[in-house]
Amino acid sequence: MRPGVFIYHCATPMIPYHLAHGMYGLMVVEPPGGWPKVDKKFYVMEGDIYLRGYPAQSGVHEAAVDKMVKETPDFVVFNGSAGSLSKERALKAKVGETVRIFFGNAGPNAVSSFHVIGEIFAKVHPEGATEILSNVQSTLVPAGGATMVEFKTQVPGT
Repeated sequence: MRPGVFIYHCATPMIPYHLAHGMYGLMVVEPPGGWPKVDKKFYVMEGDIYLRGYPAQSGVHEAAVDKMVKETPDFVVFNGSAGSLSKERALKAKVGETVRIFFGNAGPNAVSSFHVIGEIFAKVHPEGATEILSNVQSTLVPAGGATMVEFKTQVPGT
């Protein structure tokens, strides 16, 4: 009923345990008539993962509740996995295109200082708010929070 970008997540006890297992998502509610047009739109979720045992070992891991309590994640991931936005899966836009990123941080613990290297956000909707900030380099996204940013690419980069 309210336009913006929001996180939803499982609320069964123990909530951080469920969040660390990826039981969350990002929801975008458009205003009547939609958001203004842009050339590219991306949806990105950040989350932290806490594992028992050696994190680099392949296979199934149990969750490490003690690490959750100490807030020491083994991985901070985007869209559910390490390296998910790199190489052939990198977010791509051409010089001169306007980009909108809907960005959520599921946590359960880590706070995100979200920025795009080499860019200044023309528009930021902090914590998914209707109000807009302009010319922002980095925006703080708390665990359980979300933001919407826009920028126009001016030079090539990776």
